[in-house]
Amino acid sequence: MCGIAGFFQTQGSTANRTILKGMTDAIKHRGPDDEGFYEHQTGGNGRVHLGHRRLSIVDLALGHQPIGNEENNVWIVYNGEIFNHADLRPELERRGHRYRTHSDTETLLHAWEEWGPACLEHFRGMFSFAIWDEKKATLFAARDRFGIKPFYYYWDGSVFAFASEIKALFVYPGLEKAMEEGLLAEYLSFGYVGGDRTMFRNVRKLMPGHHLMLREQNGKWELAIERYWDVPEVGPEEGSEQEWLQRVEAGLEETVRMRLMADVPLGTFLSGGVDSSLITALVCRMTKGRVKSFSVGYREAAFSELGFAAEVSAKLGTEHREVVIGCEEFFGSLRKLIWHEDEPIAWPSSVPLYHISKRAAQEVKVVLTGEGADELFGGYERYRWNMLNRRAGSVYGLLPAGLRRGVRSFIGGTDLLGGDLRRKLKHTFLGRDLTMESMFLDNFYGAFNSSEQERLFGHAIKGIHDSYLSYWKQRKGGELDRMLYADQKTYLVELLMKQDQMSMAASIESRVPFLDHQFASLAMRVPSGLKIRGNVQKYIVKRVAEKYLPKEIVYRKKMGFPTPLRQWFREAQTTDILNHLTNKHSFIGDYLNTQVVDDLLQRHRAGAEDGTDRLWRLLNLELWGQNQFQGRSVES
Repeated sequence: MCGIAGFFQTQGSTANRTILKGMTDAIKHRGPDDEGFYEHQTGGNGRVHLGHRRLSIVDLALGHQPIGNEENNVWIVYNGEIFNHADLRPELERRGHRYRTHSDTETLLHAWEEWGPACLEHFRGMFSFAIWDEKKATLFAARDRFGIKPFYYYWDGSVFAFASEIKALFVYPGLEKAMEEGLLAEYLSFGYVGGDRTMFRNVRKLMPGHHLMLREQNGKWELAIERYWDVPEVGPEEGSEQEWLQRVEAGLEETVRMRLMADVPLGTFLSGGVDSSLITALVCRMTKGRVKSFSVGYREAAFSELGFAAEVSAKLGTEHREVVIGCEEFFGSLRKLIWHEDEPIAWPSSVPLYHISKRAAQEVKVVLTGEGADELFGGYERYRWNMLNRRAGSVYGLLPAGLRRGVRSFIGGTDLLGGDLRRKLKHTFLGRDLTMESMFLDNFYGAFNSSEQERLFGHAIKGIHDSYLSYWKQRKGGELDRMLYADQKTYLVELLMKQDQMSMAASIESRVPFLDHQFASLAMRVPSGLKIRGNVQKYIVKRVAEKYLPKEIVYRKKMGFPTPLRQWFREAQTTDILNHLTNKHSFIGDYLNTQVVDDLLQRHRAGAEDGTDRLWRLLNLELWGQNQFQGRSVES
């Protein structure tokens, strides 16, 4: 696991090693063990610069990067792990490639020489990398299929710059740092931005399952981006429940075993939920000695899963460590973590994830996590509720539109119903428009609805849901399959970015066994009735877990790592940080109506309204803007 950065200039420039080192120094936390650089003058006036920061995991002695081929005319910088690299090596050696190391980096390099872009079809793992091929005068880069490892870039026709984190790009002189204002509404609704754009104008992310190629054609350097893999649209396959149990268990055992590849200490993140508990159970079966497991929770017991994690640890016999954080630790680290993520933080869970990563890094360098199971097997309650809502709504929609509007208005404004009941009804087909945007996206993802955004911006907002809906419309399968696919292409990409940035901020590598692409392809073939059955989500995964864990752990209600933000935002200790939202010099004041923000803040503090999600997004946007555009230190 590492950090990569570099740039390519189509014409000669004064840019040099100092700039390249500055880019890699900006992401030193991703690789504190080593650094390396490569520079090359092309046949024309172009210059190639590749930089690397290393977190040593495999082949500790010889895995230095950048690394070249036998003739030193093809060079690579690489971040990630190719878990099947040892299986690929004999074939590449038979084809004449000579190895100098035991690292997966060299396998990746020789695979490019042998198969070109088709080399990506051979890899099982998580990766982002850039290769300069002097023989072909080509810069080639790729990102893994689900986007576990990040790759950001800038291209203006004469300069191509890339890095594992956005902050490294702005070390390059002349790259203008400006906010992409057109994405503010999408951010305020979802908490993140879908598609390849970022909150910085002209900075893009290479999308999961894509590669890019920069080469000269007809006297002009051109950038071409192609998708090389997508989640297969295969549809459910026949098979009894017992047959699927065996297939899923065997597939999961294989992918976990592959991810135990390391020459350094390894552990697991254990939340006490079914996914991380099952991964930990399998790791315990496959390794010698006691597995180290790590959990994080809050001082407020109602929001902490530490008890569940401790119960699983006792059952499995792990060497368990706990981290407990409160309001002071949470907000004390928030500015720094927004800097690490480069963009406003989407979910409060990023903060405890950093703290558990920091603790784990004291004892291990690699952890396995349960990320990805929900998006493969239907683990979120919103999937089940949306299908119920849409089924009921298809009948309810036969009633006159005026009557339905009257019911919505009554639910939204009556005092005859208790507040809790009104809130629940607003999430049903009775309280919403019968569209995908209202029933699913605004209902379960959106913080600010369209009318609130109109008040914030002073004008109507369109296109908020475009990224998500574009993926939803691409699939023609069942409703659950379409929701899973759209989440895998948007929501999951952001979750994985959080997982990467927060773990790498603590210089630790996280691995996600559920997101092996062959296992994911298997998951896509599992019938929907074995993913959600009645009130049970991830049914087939839980049936597998029964073999390893107590049923009370397997079938306990999913908490989803809640945070005590609602009450914290009403306490005096958060007054100072929330007052940034209404300060006359606030960053958001240049873009939003701060009177609307102040009204929301006051209603939340008074207990008249729950503005937690909206205040969280506004606060992150404000602190991000202060750091990126107002020169505010991450420490202040």
